[in-house]
Formats: sequence, C-alpha cells, structure tokens
Amino acid sequence: MCIEDCYINVGDDLIAIKSGWDEYGIAYGRPSSHIVIRRIQGATRSSAGIALGSEMSGGISNIYVDDLVLNHGSTGIRVKSAAGRGGYVKHIYVSNVILRNVKTGIGLTGLYGDHPDDNYNPNALPHVEKIFIKNVVGYNITLAGNFQGLPQKPYKKIYLSNILLNINSTNSQTWNCSYITGYANAVLPQPCPSFLIGLIN
Repeated sequence: MCIEDCYINVGDDLIAIKSGWDEYGIAYGRPSSHIVIRRIQGATRSSAGIALGSEMSGGISNIYVDDLVLNHGSTGIRVKSAAGRGGYVKHIYVSNVILRNVKTGIGLTGLYGDHPDDNYNPNALPHVEKIFIKNVVGYNITLAGNFQGLPQKPYKKIYLSNILLNINSTNSQTWNCSYITGYANAVLPQPCPSFLIGLIN
C-alpha cells in the first residue's frame, strides 16, 4: 500500500497504522506490513503525525515514511503498545521529517492501556525493535522524546540519526527514557544514556 501527496488536518492522528486489538488481533493474525507513506503534510490538535498502534496485536512491520511535515501536534512520530497486545512493531523506517509546534518529537510507549474486555492475556507482551528514525528537524518542541518500554520486554535497537530539535522549555529534562536501548548519531539535544552514541554507519 502507498499513501502519498496528502494534506491532512484532523483532531486525531494524521495517519495511524493498526493490526488488531489484544486477543482478537492475535487470533486473526493479519499483520499490517509493506506500507509506504510519503509527502504528507498536515496538523492535528491533539495527536500524532504518524502513529503505529496501539492496536498492533497482529503485527506491524516494514513501514516506510519519508517526507513528513507536521505543523501542529501532540507527537511527531509515535509507537503505542501495551502488555496484553502481543504482536510486534519492527522494521520501521522514518526519514526527512519537519516538526513545528509539537509537544513531543518522538514518542514510544508500552503503557497505552485500554483493552476491549477482560479476556486479554496480560503476559502477551509486544515486541518492539529495529525502528530507524533519521533526518528530523523540529521547531518549538517541548520534549524531544518520551520512550517508555516495558520492564518485562524492553524496546531495543532503536536508531536515531541526524536529528535536531529546538526545545522551547527551560526544563533540563529533554528526553524521558525507561526500558529502552538503542543507538544515536548526530542527535541534539543528546538523548538518554541508554542510547549508545556514534555507532550508526
């Protein structure tokens, strides 16, 4: 699937990729994969430019995002999951992004909680890895990144490269990170210590 050359102005995510909710998504087992998103511009009053999940129980992979301009939003690029989802988000490639007037530049959370009913398996943990984000410029950003993996299943192999975010806050905390590891090169402000610096070719 290809989504391209769109201007979107909404009250929710500009583009959201999903693949099923908790035990129903696991049972149906239909992943969302091989999706190309390019040359997208827009704004949202409360949500993300590109969102993956939170209903991702059938799996999300091989998503390619290039040339995104978000002029207002809560989060630029966001991955959402939770214990009980199962599934995976992996092999995600995001490049050439301009963010303006966005609260959080990049957000990855494993704490996005709602469930359709009480029959979900709390031990079905999402598998999130191999997310590549590069060539991002942000203006009037409040928080560079908010990364919240799961203690039982940390997010890993998150790659950040050539990212420059202009922070509008005097708060010394520009990144919030827990249970996540990755690699960073040419990222300002400098990301959390859990990101190894300068190891991206």
